[in-house]
Order: sequence, then C-alpha cells, then structure tokens
Amino acid sequence: MKRFLAGVLITLAVVFIIRSCKDEKASKAILEENSMLIQTQIENVSKLIVTEGHFAEVYNYKDSKELFGPLLTADKKALVVVNADVSISYDLSKVTFELDEPNKTLKITGIPEPEIKLNPDFEYYDVTADYLNQFDAGDYNTIKRNIRNSLLKKVEASTLWTNAKNRLLSELQKFYVLTNSLGWTLVYQDRSIESAADFTILP
Repeated sequence: MKRFLAGVLITLAVVFIIRSCKDEKASKAILEENSMLIQTQIENVSKLIVTEGHFAEVYNYKDSKELFGPLLTADKKALVVVNADVSISYDLSKVTFELDEPNKTLKITGIPEPEIKLNPDFEYYDVTADYLNQFDAGDYNTIKRNIRNSLLKKVEASTLWTNAKNRLLSELQKFYVLTNSLGWTLVYQDRSIESAADFTILP
C-alpha cells in the first residue's frame, strides 16, 4: 500500500512538473510574441507626422558703405517679397524606447526633435546700388539668412507649431492603446501613462 501511495505521489509530482514547464514555456512564448509585436508596431507607426503651412514676408534690405568718413556713403537697397511653404515633421522611426519584458513595461526614452523645412521663393523689387557699393553674393546670402531666421520665429509663434505637437501626441497615444491592449504598462517622461490624456510634450 505504501509503495502504491508513493507511486501515485511520484506520478502526480512528475505530471505537475511537466505541466509547469509547459505553462512556463507558453507564457514565455506569449511574452516574446508581445515584445516583438510592440517593437514592430513602433517601427511601423506613422514614420512622419507632417504639418504644412504658408508664410509671406516683405523684407527691406539696406547697406551703406562709408567712402571718406560718414559724410560720403555709397548705398544699396532692395525690397524682397518672400512666399514660403513650411513643413514640420517628426520622424517617429527615431523614437527611442526600452522594453522590460519581465515587468511588461515599455518606456519611451526619447522622441526626435521636430524637423522644419522651408521652401522660400524670393522676388526682388526696387534693387538699387551705387557704383562703389554693388550687390554681391554676400548680400544675397545675408538676405536669405535673415529671412530664414525671421520665418523660423514666425513658425515657432504660429499655430503650425502647436498643430505639429498635437499630431505628435496623437501618434504617441497609439503606443498607449497598443500596450494597454496587451496588458503592458507604458512609461513616458518617467511616469506611468494611465490614459491617453496623460501625454504631454515638454517645451
């Protein structure tokens, strides 16, 4: 009788061990599958978020060159009208993240800087220059550089910039939907995201 009971106990122990191993392998397989799914989805989600706009600028350029002191100068000036198409994009393929498989946590460690592209069209009017102070390549480069800086300030102060950030937030919210559906925790800016509304963009 004792041998019979011992045999039954040994058999149950073996069955329990085998089932535990199978369950552990199945759990590990599901975990690895979820990890691969998360990585694939992050790589595939909207590579670029683009917001486009149009800006116009009227720029007055003037340069004076002293010939014999301040009493005699040679002047040159130009009126420049600029129409520029502007786009702001985030390359989400550059999002950096860490996967903590044992704790089922996805941590977003960094998002790319916005990429601003300017495509200006310059039209020059009323270009005049004294004989001793002619326009050269340096003047045109200065005009383009000054106009570009002015346009960048306008873009950053416009709704275009805000719209681009909002589009970025909408894409990051997809990470929350994905991780939440798989039973994972999403961490962003060192805090757990409990809902899509928790996303904010640091200045």
